[in-house]
Amino acid sequence: MNAGRGEGRLTTHVLDTMAGKPGAGITVVLDRLGPGDVRTRVAEARTNADGRCDAPLLAGADLLPGRYELTFAVGAYFQARGVTLTDPPFLDEVPIRFAISDAGQHYHVPLLISPYAYSTYRGS
Repeated sequence: MNAGRGEGRLTTHVLDTMAGKPGAGITVVLDRLGPGDVRTRVAEARTNADGRCDAPLLAGADLLPGRYELTFAVGAYFQARGVTLTDPPFLDEVPIRFAISDAGQHYHVPLLISPYAYSTYRGS
């Protein structure tokens, strides 16, 4: 195990299951959650044409064990694509809370989205 060595990384990608293609241009925010759910913003990125961020959200010494929350701006994405949504949209921002226990591992947290549903898992 590489716990505590800071050799791992955190990545994400978004798949638009409604369109059957990558979710391009989605703003992704990463917060570290401290005691009492106090948030510290640690990264912000936008997905590229492949639905991925151009670089890991955290890597090396910046990847610390703890609790995190990724927030994806899916409402703005669907609005920009011209998808008819309710007002307000059923899904606007999708938060995913997860924990990193071993900073030496690769944590991949993908998001599969449609205007009315989403799914995630720990990928590789």
